[in-house]
Order: sequence, then C-alpha cells, then structure tokens
Amino acid sequence: MSANDHVVADQEAVFALLADPATHGVEAPVARIDTHGAAVFLAGADVYKVKRAVRFSFMDFSTLDKRRQACARELELNRATAPALYLGLTPIVRRGGALHLGGEGEVVEWAVHMARFDETATLDHVLARGGETGAGEKGERLAPPLIAALAQAVAAAHERAPVITGSSGRELRAVARNVVAGLREAPDLLPPGRVSALEAGFLEAFDRVEPLLARRAAAGEVRRCHGDLHLRNIALIDGAPVLFDALEFDEALASIDRLYDLAFLLMDIALRGHGVAANLLLNRYLIACGAAPPYDGLAALPLFLALRAAIRAQVGAAAAAFRDPAGRAQAGEEARAYLAFAEEALAPRPVKLVAVGGLSGSGKSTLAAALAPHLGPLPGAVHLRSDVERKRLHGTPELERLPQEAYSMEATQQVYATLRARAEAILAAGHGVIVDAVHQRPDERAEIAALAHEGGVDFIGLWLEAPVEALAGRVAARRGDASDATAEVVRWQAGREAGPLDWARLDSTQTPEQLLAQARTLVEG
Repeated sequence: MSANDHVVADQEAVFALLADPATHGVEAPVARIDTHGAAVFLAGADVYKVKRAVRFSFMDFSTLDKRRQACARELELNRATAPALYLGLTPIVRRGGALHLGGEGEVVEWAVHMARFDETATLDHVLARGGETGAGEKGERLAPPLIAALAQAVAAAHERAPVITGSSGRELRAVARNVVAGLREAPDLLPPGRVSALEAGFLEAFDRVEPLLARRAAAGEVRRCHGDLHLRNIALIDGAPVLFDALEFDEALASIDRLYDLAFLLMDIALRGHGVAANLLLNRYLIACGAAPPYDGLAALPLFLALRAAIRAQVGAAAAAFRDPAGRAQAGEEARAYLAFAEEALAPRPVKLVAVGGLSGSGKSTLAAALAPHLGPLPGAVHLRSDVERKRLHGTPELERLPQEAYSMEATQQVYATLRARAEAILAAGHGVIVDAVHQRPDERAEIAALAHEGGVDFIGLWLEAPVEALAGRVAARRGDASDATAEVVRWQAGREAGPLDWARLDSTQTPEQLLAQARTLVEG
C-alpha cells in the first residue's frame, strides 16, 4: 500500500510556505521532519507542526476541522507537562491570492506553534550519545539520576492524569485487533505467518489478564495518559526530562492503564539494547509510586510491552510508504525488530525469587541491579532494597540520613516484613523479584526462602563476602546512596554471628563483570 492510498488532500502548497525561510523571517534553511501523521518545520526559534491530511485505520485527519480539533487538543494536553514549549495555534490563511502564516484570511490549515529546543536533547539522542554505562561526547547518558528523575516525572504525570470511569478493561483487545489488521496491510514488510502467531499470543494473553484489567480499571488505574510515551517525545531541558507530544487524535487510545502508558517507554529503551536502563526505570517508577506501587499490574506488563511494540511495527510499516526505497528498507527492518520484541515479550519466562545478602559494602545493590534485567518476564525483576524501604517507611528522602532509632530491632523487623509482603505481591503477579538486604540473621534468611517455597517458585540465595576492612573502605567512600552504613556499622555487623549459611557464597572482591557472570550462572541454571 502506497502513501497516496492514505492521503486525502494535497497540502504541498502549505508545506512549501512553511519550508520557506522568508515565511519566518530567518536566513537559515528551515529543517523539516516528516512522520506518517504530521509535517514539522523548524525555523529559527520556532516550530510549526501541521497534521497530515491522511486517513488510517487508527488515525483520521481527513478534514480541516478534524485537524483543527487535533491541534487544539495537542495544545491542551501538552501544556500540562511542557507549558513553556507549547505557544498556541496558528492558522495558515489564503489572503490576496497567496498563503500566509497567521493573520486574516480564509483558513486553509492549522499549525501547532511551539518554542524550539535542541532537537538532539530528546532522550533517544541522549541515549545514543552516551549508552548505558559510559559518558558520551557531552557527558550525557541515561545515568541512574536521570532515570530516577524520568520515573518521577512520569509518575507525577500519571498522578495528575484524570481517572477514566466506565472502562471495562477490555478495550485493549479491540486495539490489538486493529493493530493486527494494520500489520497485515504490509505483508511485504511483515511475514503474515508471524503476524498470525502474534495474534494468537495476544488472544491467549487477553484471556488470562482481562479480569485483572477490569479490576484495575474499577480501582482507578485507567487514566487519560500521555499515550505516546517514548524516548523521542521526552526532552532533556535545563537538566530535567520534559514530556511532550502527547497523543491527541484518539481519546480511547490514551485513556489507558498507567502501566500500559509506561510500557511504551520501557519497550523503547529495551528495544534499543539498553535492558539495564529499562529495568531501572521500571524499578524507579515503582519506587516513585510510594506506599502503593501497582504490583498487581505487573501480570499484564508482558502484554502491554508486546502491544506497544506491535503498534510501533504497525506505525513503522505505515510510515515506510512515505519514504524513498532506502528509507523503506530501513523502515521494514525497524518494523520487524518491533515485531520480534513483541514476540519476545509474550514468550513465557520462569518466575524466581532471588535474595542477595551480605554485610554492608559487599555490593548487594550493585549486583542486584545488574542481575534484575536477566530475571523473569521483561523488562526483568523488581529490585526491592531494604535501604530504600526503610527510608520510605520513615517518610524520609532516600539520600537523607535516618536517626539511630530507625535501625532498632523493631524497625528492622518491620523493614523485612515489608520486603516480604512486597515480594509476595510481585510473585503473585507472576513477576520476578530480587530482595536486597543484609539477611544476617538465620530467621531473616529462612523467612524469605519460605516465601518462595509457599509461592511455588524457585528460590536462590546469594551471600556476598569480602574482607571486613575492604567493606569498611567501600562504605566510607560511598556517596549519593540510600544506605546510611558507616565503617563502624560494618565492623559491628562483622562481630555478629550469622549462623549456618546455605546460600551460595560469592567473593565480591572480583570484578563486577565476573561477579555478575557467576551470579547469573547460579540464578539461570
């Protein structure tokens, strides 16, 4: 199917006007970005975005009034998260026999007027520059502090989002049907047999989780979300992640479970080969949700991820029609990569509970964070950390030191009970979990192991050890961490009796790569 099969009106004169530097009073060339649904013109300090006059099965901008309504809704939605970027609506008018940007005359098109920002500041560029583990040419990457800020921004947007009443939880089944139909429109790009297999996987997943989706809808988890939350729609502006370009053309597609909204971003990061960052984002989002993380929704997360990837495959296949032969080939490769991710997300994976123990400074949290992406359904296990839970229980920011009484035996027992309760809820959702705590007392180790056995899942206990003075040196050098442990605490812990250890004992003085490889062998074996 070609681009012309979807185009219902000729907008070339409008596009030529907006592409002309003289229209904007600038000398530099106007940059143009084309998508299947819009043409965007970057001129000096301004951006003008015009909806394409197209009709797809999932998007209808076929009339001027529909395009005006879509522009107005885009402005309204995005001013909630990016008020400095969205400046207003501007008409393109016919006056004196010629087209003009703004002013009086017959309106022939509408444009969303935005303030321009550095196009390379979107998070897809940030991720590409720096990767996951090293600084890029500008010292930028999706480092843990940025991922934490991103998770907080998404969680805050979800908290503000209006709750949608009347949802049955079954609406996504219709979305999946439409997506599959869209995938079938590009048999030259997407193998029909794989599309049919994906459809069967969707049907099985919906049969399994629809009662859960209905319960979550009744509990207010369906909200008017961003709807198009991927890396290209988040920009790093003044050091903070800013969400923009929310989905405006279909209220139903954006009135969704908040974890389905998050799933788009998780999928986008993971598909680019950055599974550690995707897993960390999930975990930081759950932490940002505070006392009531949506653990039950984890049961639907594989379906959400698969559906998000399938939608991107559909959109990519549709966009291929607008590209030259080389671009079409690239779009086909991208669409097939999304299809492969959807297949992977729906593939069953064993659920396990891993507990990581050891004295302070032994590297428990570092290993747990590195191990989590490799455990259970995508994007990996939930990482529960005693230091974070202790701060949350006391209403204290992670990096603020707690008073000594927060470490009493009674307070510590409450922390471990909370870790077990949260782990139980995660396991009940069919998701993997790693519990990271000292676990020095035999009863602490026995109780976390019993939780796995009662839940019918595999349990692996990992005990990290190193010379006491090495541990003391590590905690003394630690900065910007939730742990309050000091060298004195390490020496006090070392003087306590741990009792018989039946967990796998790992030397944490080896390199992080060696330690992770050893732990993965134990966990995945």
